Amino acid sequence: MLARVLVVEQSAPNWEGERHALLSQRISDIGLEIRGTLLEKLIGQLYEEITAKGLEFRPPVYLSDQWGCPDGTPLIGVPFYLADARLSRIEEDYSSAVENAEESMRYLRHEAGHAFNYAYRLYDRPDWRKMFGPYSRPYRERYRADPFSHEFVRHIHGWYAQKHPDEDFAETFAVWLTPGLDWRHVYERWGALAKLEYMDRVMKEIAHQIPEVPEPSEDDLPVAAMKYTVAEHYKENEENIPIRDPRIFDGDLSTIFVTVEHAPGAALAADFISRHKREIVTRISYWTGENASVVRQFVDFLTERAGQLGLRLGGLEAATLIELTAFGTAVMMNYRHTNAIDGTESAGDS
Repeated sequence: MLARVLVVEQSAPNWEGERHALLSQRISDIGLEIRGTLLEKLIGQLYEEITAKGLEFRPPVYLSDQWGCPDGTPLIGVPFYLADARLSRIEEDYSSAVENAEESMRYLRHEAGHAFNYAYRLYDRPDWRKMFGPYSRPYRERYRADPFSHEFVRHIHGWYAQKHPDEDFAETFAVWLTPGLDWRHVYERWGALAKLEYMDRVMKEIAHQIPEVPEPSEDDLPVAAMKYTVAEHYKENEENIPIRDPRIFDGDLSTIFVTVEHAPGAALAADFISRHKREIVTRISYWTGENASVVRQFVDFLTERAGQLGLRLGGLEAATLIELTAFGTAVMMNYRHTNAIDGTESAGDS
């Protein structure tokens, strides 16, 4: 079943030793490849969906350090850790979440949209610019989204279509490609429907045109060029959230939890947060579109601070979990909009 999680449980008795060894190993030396993995089956499904739409172009897929089509090339890069269950487990340690098969298909459809856009240079067409906006618009990692807008489709989390015209096109393509989705009904009376109908027309127009796209050579493959260790990969990609005053959320934590005087026998707040860490990180990341590793850092900070304050669980677990997730979502949304958590922008931000 495609809904099953890509990560599998490790039965090795010495997982910590194996984990340490992998972290110390250069990614290029692990021998990663797509062949023979669940990822290969998912790519096969993507190609089947493309074929079902009458399209003949098959964007090549290779292992990279992240999802994407680098430098505007019609090649789909997928994270290297999805090709190895052990590395997926390490990814989960760092981000508290890893893509399951359903989520991976969403990303594959999205990146396929980029690949088609780049392969046929559709962004140069006047009708493309009229429909999605100028491709030359500055690309910003942090963007302000309107969650109530009906002008954009919704596919991957975080209202991603609103980020940039190129992302709007890729998300529209992904929705159009999704099998079994009656997009005309789902987006009826939405402004986004015009974009989907445009997609349907343009894809039929280019369906049998095969663009010249070179297959990535072994020397060009990012995974072969990753001469750094797995640990160095995570250190390089770690984004340090700017919390200058550790007391900044003490009042909020004291509202969500209680002091030992009010509930001396209750569970420690820090233990509660740790126990629900994966769910908290996943939910906040989903609703905000923020990178899971950034959310994980924030949750780790709250855990440590709650422990320092000696806070306890004072109410029902379910209600507390909802309140904590809502609070975290509000903070992360502010971070996305301002690049600041405590109200002060980081140095160098504009």
